[in-house]
Amino acid sequence: MADGAGADEYVALSKEYAALEAVVAQAKAYRLLLADLSEAEAMLADPEMKAFAEEEIEAVRERLPEAEQAMRLALLPKDAADDKSAMLEIRAGTGGDEAALFAGDLFQMYSRFAAEQGWRVEVMEESPGEVGGFKEIVANVKGDGVFARLKFESGVHRVQRVPETESGGRIHTSAATVAVLPEAEEIDIEVKAEDIRIDTMRASGAGGQHVNTTDSAVRMTHLPTGIVVTSSEKSQHANRARAMQVLRARLFDMKRQAADAERAAERKGQVGSGDRSERIRTYNFPQGRVSDHRINLTLYKLEQVLQGDLRELVDALSAADQAAKLAAMEEG
Repeated sequence: MADGAGADEYVALSKEYAALEAVVAQAKAYRLLLADLSEAEAMLADPEMKAFAEEEIEAVRERLPEAEQAMRLALLPKDAADDKSAMLEIRAGTGGDEAALFAGDLFQMYSRFAAEQGWRVEVMEESPGEVGGFKEIVANVKGDGVFARLKFESGVHRVQRVPETESGGRIHTSAATVAVLPEAEEIDIEVKAEDIRIDTMRASGAGGQHVNTTDSAVRMTHLPTGIVVTSSEKSQHANRARAMQVLRARLFDMKRQAADAERAAERKGQVGSGDRSERIRTYNFPQGRVSDHRINLTLYKLEQVLQGDLRELVDALSAADQAAKLAAMEEG
């Protein structure tokens, strides 16, 4: 850092230094306790200090397990993307209009949780449902450590409830798919100009004076992978920037998924498979419960969860992931 690193490299090195500093602090605390224990045990030979030494030994031994666990957690491999902002993509799945309404409920849930965390949510692209909600919505969630807190939300979310459109009062099951991708910067993913095709088109509007009469909407296609991203705000310049931002995130996610697939040991140390098609959670309205199937956690606080109270679920998933990685590390 003192050798004249460039701006981007300096930022990366600063983050690495901060992460290493936290590990060193835990190691120093643990070694200090071991030194205290050794000194106290040495005092046992002195009759005048024996009682004091025994008290000191007991106190240190009580603190050692917690310090050791903290050090082991600090030494766990860190996901380099944890500190990043994230792209949140929600798509209606099986269930027709009800699935679109549920996708809207999920977006509101994450938006409220984000607001509580002090994060900023910017909608990048949306496709409204016929009766409300969304067929698809993509948003950029900006803030420190967003990906670390939301990364376990990826997967299929299932809802069981009586739809507003159901006159017979029967419980209907529908689903929506959530994908949380770490936001990628140019330093993470380089997109070559010759690898993309950009098409402009007429943006759809609400009618009347709101109809966009210029070809400002953008469809960006990444030729090597076939990934297609669209953005249809009023400014073509803004649409190109937004589409590129989403494209980078999807390419970065593909790169991460490919790397994970090569590390079987790491997969054993993760909560769930990370497969987007995996059913991870059920929201049951008749019983007022939310069940996360990966960690067998059921909370009877459905309304609070949908209002953005995700802290208990997020914390439990993070704790389970840490426990799985510790177990994998011990086995290895």
